[in-house]
This record gives sequence, structure tokens and C-alpha cells, in this order.
Amino acid sequence: MAEFTYNNKVHSSTKTLLFKANYRQDPRMEFEVRRKEKYERVEKFVIKMREVQKEAKVALGKAQEKIKKYIDRKRGEVNEYKVKDLVMLSTNNLKYQMIRRRTEKLTERFVGLYKIKKIVLTNAVELELPSTVRIHPVVNISRICRYIEQVEEQKKEQQALVIIEEEEEWEVERILNK
Repeated sequence: MAEFTYNNKVHSSTKTLLFKANYRQDPRMEFEVRRKEKYERVEKFVIKMREVQKEAKVALGKAQEKIKKYIDRKRGEVNEYKVKDLVMLSTNNLKYQMIRRRTEKLTERFVGLYKIKKIVLTNAVELELPSTVRIHPVVNISRICRYIEQVEEQKKEQQALVIIEEEEEWEVERILNK
């Protein structure tokens, strides 16, 4: 082992292995050295794999561009929210608003006037929610919209509920058609 290690060192003056300088061949270990043909096959395989990887990279790049083009078409201006801005929350995924299944169609698309408590990320804000709203206070900006105050003549007054047979009902002002 010592002789093998010594003979496999590159000598500083000759810049070659000592074994090779003495015997004009590389030292052999206990196994047979592979033929050059096998290395050529491996090199061809490596070249082929690199070509496949380049083609895949180009195809993925084209797909990413196509997806980005499609998504950018649907993207609009991003609203920048500030702390204490008034916003309304989408009822899209809120089940607490849906008292009965039949009223789901008639439920408003956005509810409440909630203040923004904190800006968490560029696309997420924390809202000041009442205890009746049982959701996490941090919501994505896609679930909120900025509150725009109504014009004086446009304000609608909330009608009072009438209790009939222990159920809350709305009082009908007039029937327009039958």
C-alpha cells in the first residue's frame, strides 16, 4: 500500500507519476480498466441529456410566458391600502352571513365597514373585526374592496325589522306588481 501510494504521486521534477516514468503505463489496481468505448457511450448519453434539458428549459420558458400573458390580462391596478382605511369584506366564502340556504342568492356581495388594523404583506391586511365575525382577521386583498361613501341623495336607509310569530320579517312598504 505504501509503495502503491508513493508511486501514484506526481513527482515535482518530472511532473508525471513515478510508476508511469518507470514502466511507461499507469499503475493497475485489482480491477480491470474500462475500455474507451464505454466512455464514448457515456459521453454521447451526457450530450443527449444536455440537449433534452435545453429543449425542456426552452419549452418551460415558453409556457411561463404564455401563462404570464394570460394572467396579466386579468390583472388590474392593485389597490394600495393604508392603516385605518375603511373596507368591505366579500361574502363569497363567509357562511356566518348565510342564515338560511334559500337566502344565499339574496345575500349582499360585500358586508360591513371594517377598518384596516395592520398591513401584513402587500397582498394581505389585518382587519378590526367584531366578535360575531368568526374568521381570521388577516385576509387577502382579493377578499376586500375599498368603501366608497354614497352620495347624499343616494343613501339608503335601513328599514327596521318587524317580529311576526317570533321571526324577524321586513315590513313591505308597497306592492309594485302582481
